Amino acid sequence: MNPSDHAGLIARAQASDREAFDRLVDETHSMAYATAYRLIGDADAACDATQEAYVRAYSSLHTFRGNSSFSTWLYRIVVNVSLDVLRRRTRAPERLMLVDEEHGEHAVEVADPSADPQADVERRERQAAVLRALQRVSDDHRAVLVLFDLNGLAYEEIAAILGVPLGTVKSRLNRARLALRDALGVDAELFGVP
Repeated sequence: MNPSDHAGLIARAQASDREAFDRLVDETHSMAYATAYRLIGDADAACDATQEAYVRAYSSLHTFRGNSSFSTWLYRIVVNVSLDVLRRRTRAPERLMLVDEEHGEHAVEVADPSADPQADVERRERQAAVLRALQRVSDDHRAVLVLFDLNGLAYEEIAAILGVPLGTVKSRLNRARLALRDALGVDAELFGVP
């Protein structure tokens, strides 16, 4: 959906049209959930964070002025809620997170019968390794890695979402990638990194 379509839905939602807001949710839900899941690393907590983000978005929709895109505004809310969830968690001994294929974001993938099973196993191992390593880096590093490398957002959009200068995004991304490489540990060999 393009931004002009969002503008009409936002205007209707701001005028208390619940159907318009529901449509905005439908259009953005997979992006919101994927971001929360990648930041938090737990499917149930990501569902809760996504729901909380939409509650916050709905209650503050009147404050949206269109200075940025709706997606950028929503990303900021999802990231903030997800980081709040991480901050509220008590620091427990570090655990390895395994991707739950039944409840994780990849649950809807359908295996290609012509695909190479070994390549599929290796791809899943790399995905699991990255998700485990993401849980070992700082919240700030995790946020910038998810937004840039996994969600493909531009530096400018990330700066707007995180509320930091553009230069901070670039330097944080560089440090985050180094931290992720260190967090991969022995799993780095899955990526051909010694």
